[in-house]
Amino acid sequence: MKWNDDGTITITPPARPKKCTGTRFAAIMGLNAWTTPFNAWCAITRTYEEPFEDTIYTLAGKAIEPKQAEYMREKYFWKKLVTPTDVYGEDYFKKTWGDFFKDEPIFGGMWDYLFVDKNGKPTTVMEMKTTKRAEDWLEDVPEYYALQAALYAYLLGVDDVIMVCTILGDKDYDHPEDFTVTQDNTFERSFKVSERYPNMAKTIKKVEAWWKKHVEGGVSPKYDEKKDADILKVLRANSLSPDSDLDALVAEAEQLQDKLNKVAEETAADEKRLKTLKDLIKEACMGKFRDGDKQVIIQGSRFEWVTSRSTSLKVDEAAMKKDGVLDKYKTKETVTYKLTPKERKE
Repeated sequence: MKWNDDGTITITPPARPKKCTGTRFAAIMGLNAWTTPFNAWCAITRTYEEPFEDTIYTLAGKAIEPKQAEYMREKYFWKKLVTPTDVYGEDYFKKTWGDFFKDEPIFGGMWDYLFVDKNGKPTTVMEMKTTKRAEDWLEDVPEYYALQAALYAYLLGVDDVIMVCTILGDKDYDHPEDFTVTQDNTFERSFKVSERYPNMAKTIKKVEAWWKKHVEGGVSPKYDEKKDADILKVLRANSLSPDSDLDALVAEAEQLQDKLNKVAEETAADEKRLKTLKDLIKEACMGKFRDGDKQVIIQGSRFEWVTSRSTSLKVDEAAMKKDGVLDKYKTKETVTYKLTPKERKE
């Protein structure tokens, strides 16, 4: 991994990158409020991705989504609502590895539900969402959700999208399995891809160009020091080098140095006293060594106080020089470097 001067990083392009799913699609376009293009690139190229862990929000979505579907069936008498299980069978995620678009080289992901015609051909994509942020849905479908559904519809060759949203309260996340979907907490919004995104084909081309440049080319989009801070911290920790962002490295080092300095100030007196005690314990042990002993151990209640003895040969350089052999056995000079942080005095 190489850190570039323009706020990007370069990697060896992955042999098998992850696909551009609906959520990553919006992120790449800069339209996902929670994920940056750099974040999406890291996941796609397997440079870095946070391990998935269910949260109260994802668990609520899993528990309530089937109830949303049943509610829509009863409300509109829809009988041709197809689920992933209908198409791929039980354990569909394990069978598809989360990708319903195997023939697509770049794009992928999973739709929630489909409407099909009498021949089984998809006509409409229906996506289910749960949220406690009702304000995000007051005027329209949030863009990153709309783009996600629009991508799946486009890949399936259909124009119609229905978004179903259920508003939850804080307490509903405690036991989502007990939640009841009603007309008071659930609504739907629909749109046509051709009307909302008349340039969808061009958008697809833009993402394909982004993919070629950043994924196949191995050069990331520019990162944001604030929005991508968590990822950058991990990447820098795993790839520290003189090519890294020196300002960021120094800033982090100063934070840690300040923290350690404060600890050192608080423990300085204790460390001085401890050194005195250790010297006295060692002195007591030195008088207990017998011929052949390498260690003398004093047992405490929590620690073993071990004094070790070793011998080493010392070269008499003066004698070697007198005998004229010192220069003959001199080894090559080695150079070492030591970094010492010294607090600046204003």
